[in-house]
Amino acid sequence: MQREKIKKNKWRQLHMYYTYTGFYKFIFDGLKSAFLPTALIVGALFYVHYYVININEALIMLTEQYSDLTIFSVFFASESILGLIPPDIFIAWTKNTDYPLLYLSLLAILSYLGGVVSYLLGKAMLIIPSVNNFMFTKMSKHIINMRKWGGLLIAVGALLPLPFAMAAMAAGMIKFNFKNFLMFALLRLLRFVVYGFAIYQML
Repeated sequence: MQREKIKKNKWRQLHMYYTYTGFYKFIFDGLKSAFLPTALIVGALFYVHYYVININEALIMLTEQYSDLTIFSVFFASESILGLIPPDIFIAWTKNTDYPLLYLSLLAILSYLGGVVSYLLGKAMLIIPSVNNFMFTKMSKHIINMRKWGGLLIAVGALLPLPFAMAAMAAGMIKFNFKNFLMFALLRLLRFVVYGFAIYQML
């Protein structure tokens, strides 16, 4: 009974801390800002699919025009450098390959490794003072949030449509424990399972 009470108090304190530090607001604002781009991408895909060219046919053309290695390389580069291209486009591409589940799994692993690269890049920037100062200024918000929320921010970035690469880079810049980073970042694999299932149902 005493143990349960202590556990409840701990969760209550954590809830109060996240409320006070603005964690919930950060999540809400992040989802709100991600909603419009996501809705625009989905809307554009539906428009193209029904009025311009069948998406499945377009993705098949893509596989014919570019090698699998090229597409995987572009994806890995994107996931390593600030997540410039939405991964959902690549997830949709895997459905029309010869080995969709294998390719989806490869994307998930590459995304995870891209996060590791971002972490190492963030850590490497500490060596060059001018780059370090520039990036600390540019990413000050992410660094402050990482110091406040640590692994929870990595978990949220891995699961939700928020900038995972930036969270990973910020983790490297503040020297967040590498083993803990690898553990929290594993949630990135779950994101690809869930999004893959949803996108496969749509197309």
